[in-house]
Amino acid sequence: MGMTLPIEELTPRQIVAELDQYIVGQAQAKRAVAVALRNRFRRQQLPVNERDDILPKNILMVGPTGVGKTEIARRLAQLARAPFIKVEATKFTEVGYVGRDVESMIRDLAASAVRLVEKEKMEAVWPEAQRRATERIIDMIDDELLKEIPAEEDDMELPSEEVNPFYGGFRPEDLEKRAARRAKIASEFEAGLHDAMILEIYVEESSNPFLQVFTPGGMEEMGIDTNQLAGPFPNKHVARKITVEEAKESLVDDEARKMIDKSAIQREAIHRAEQTGIIFLDEIDKVAGKSGGSGPDVSREGVQRDLLPIIEGSTVATKFGPCRTDHILFIAAGAFHISKPSDLIPELQGRLPIRVQLDSLSENDFRRILFEPRNALTRQYQMLLETDGVAISFSEDAIDEIAKYAMQVNEKMQNIGARRLHTIMERLLEDVLFEAPEIETKKIHYTGERVKEKLDKVVRETSIESFAL
Repeated sequence: MGMTLPIEELTPRQIVAELDQYIVGQAQAKRAVAVALRNRFRRQQLPVNERDDILPKNILMVGPTGVGKTEIARRLAQLARAPFIKVEATKFTEVGYVGRDVESMIRDLAASAVRLVEKEKMEAVWPEAQRRATERIIDMIDDELLKEIPAEEDDMELPSEEVNPFYGGFRPEDLEKRAARRAKIASEFEAGLHDAMILEIYVEESSNPFLQVFTPGGMEEMGIDTNQLAGPFPNKHVARKITVEEAKESLVDDEARKMIDKSAIQREAIHRAEQTGIIFLDEIDKVAGKSGGSGPDVSREGVQRDLLPIIEGSTVATKFGPCRTDHILFIAAGAFHISKPSDLIPELQGRLPIRVQLDSLSENDFRRILFEPRNALTRQYQMLLETDGVAISFSEDAIDEIAKYAMQVNEKMQNIGARRLHTIMERLLEDVLFEAPEIETKKIHYTGERVKEKLDKVVRETSIESFAL
């Protein structure tokens, strides 16, 4: 295929360094996904006839909740600019024998790829779309202003014989006048003088209906692509009255959509989904049951058997065209508290050859999570409160205390990993977050003592709750 794939030429070491900016620890898991991503790049360098034989080595991540499994997969997909979806394996066991059709995840991946490619294409044509939209708005403003000018005597003159019929009654100087008038409107438009003017524009309103279709695996929604189907649901043009300021946004979008080829986007999206798509299958441990059981266990094994052909490689019909799953990278993950990876059916284990153990988070990891990543929690709260003019800061011992309390609560209650830090931070800062717009003190510094004072009560409450029935 002639399409170029946006595959980053990052070495595995660079990929790990990128992931380190967002995820603390878990070196083994990062190495495994970095190698998987690099192998994709290596595969694209091979001759076309050799590529099909090289299949991705799917990964099984084993580790408790809240240690970074999903985040690693999500950041990897962003890094690779690859279509990515996260699916809970348990949703396929919800109704009856096998809940929703397992193939729906490939349809979701195809839709995700279409959104990704469409966004890229629109960004590429955006400057030209802005220019076209500006031209259209200036024309509309010109028409509106002309309506307000009373017709002058000399404008009503009939054209004399010398006027070239090609001008249809216009004299060449009229065109010059118009150009000068438009130039004046353009500069006023730039300065925002006409922003409040009301324009009437016609926009295409898609009457794309969603039909609910009963498939063997359950109820699916199928969007009908009305562009191919000039039938009972054609797109209609609707007149809308909006201000010039709103038209700036609306028309640029409209022009950008006109400039991109929808069918080419769909072809490229399917190609991207097939060659670089990543599917993160979470909660895989919940469909691993001991064999020979009855009831829900049978349903679980059914899900595993339904997952097999998709992970092995099959063709799934999507509304954008058929999508082959041979080269999609599957990253499965689960806590495996009750079941073990060996409880999965052997065929599925064979399809997830790379097994990675993720570690539970230590107090030191919590400490690092609070300030090391680019999107660190402390930084998030600082930015949020800055909007109200409040500056908060944390001393070293305050960070230590927050990490200690998070660890304690995780040990006493359910261990939810790094997500516990969200709870702790929210409790620590709840007063400030509530009172920020009105408080006098605009600088607040958290010390270890202050954190202890605030969080002791939280930990006591959780100890009492653990005794309550």
